[in-house]
Amino acid sequence: MNDGFGHSFRDPALLQQALRHRSAGAGHNERMEFLGDALVNLIVAEALHDRWPKADEGELTRARASLVRESALAEIARGLKLGDRLDLGPGEMKSGGHRRDSILADALEAVVAAIHLDAGFAVCREVVLPWFEPLLAELPVGKVGKDAKTRLQEWLQARQFARPDYDLLDSSGEDHARSFRVRCRIESPPLSAESEAGSLRAAEQAAAALVLAQLEAAR
Repeated sequence: MNDGFGHSFRDPALLQQALRHRSAGAGHNERMEFLGDALVNLIVAEALHDRWPKADEGELTRARASLVRESALAEIARGLKLGDRLDLGPGEMKSGGHRRDSILADALEAVVAAIHLDAGFAVCREVVLPWFEPLLAELPVGKVGKDAKTRLQEWLQARQFARPDYDLLDSSGEDHARSFRVRCRIESPPLSAESEAGSLRAAEQAAAALVLAQLEAAR
């Protein structure tokens, strides 16, 4: 069975399960997602280890995180037109689940697991690594910066200040188009900032970046 992902399955049932969301009922892809998450992390980590021989652990870790984050996996899934092939329950179909980052990213990981279970790790790596090649090529070697939340926490810890607090102020919109408003607060110096984004994590990152900007301006 030529699946359109670069692999011909000996056992098509594996691919069918990988594309079946839990909203569609039994035989869904959550167990495959668990395995696929580990496989994706290993494939990306190995590629970075081989290509960045002078990068330290922190640089490799940040680079891997940028490549395997939910939004990056969802974009790969869109490039493979994976959303068109998802098996979703009626509710998820109606709410546009085939476009949602979380569902797409989870399904991509499940497909990776299906390939591994069907043909082994060597074949899985051969099929999956090219999906990440454009993202790998864009990374500045050893120069992937820490995200805003990490930089803010390290700034505070270096001065023995309390960690920042992140408060969810509001969430709205349909499941496939949610909006989250978050406030980031620090005690010392007393500063806060609010930001809104399509995911809770992105809103927290944006709010932390605004607090960092205030700290920089006050220096």
